[in-house]
Amino acid sequence: MSVTRPLFDIGDIVHHAKFGYRGVVVDVDPVFSLSEAWYDQVARSRPPKDKPWYHVLVDGAEHSTYVAERHLGPHPDRSQISHPALGRFFGRYDGRRYIPRETPN
Repeated sequence: MSVTRPLFDIGDIVHHAKFGYRGVVVDVDPVFSLSEAWYDQVARSRPPKDKPWYHVLVDGAEHSTYVAERHLGPHPDRSQISHPALGRFFGRYDGRRYIPRETPN
């Protein structure tokens, strides 16, 4: 199986094409990594499992989502998002994207 290069990186602000929310990418899985039960129950449009999937903090909410790449696009609004977990993942915002916290070695 060949791995597709993700279109988005950690810290990118994205837009969910189907549900209209914006958010920030906090993690990227090269392929679907949750359970088959989750996929059967939640992924009703049956997005491909062999393409990237993203963990996204939802702007103006307290939850995150797990989204197939085909449902995401770049968001033209580059203003900061509002989410209580931002500080756990990011150290700063550079005006375009969030910069991940530095992890100690």
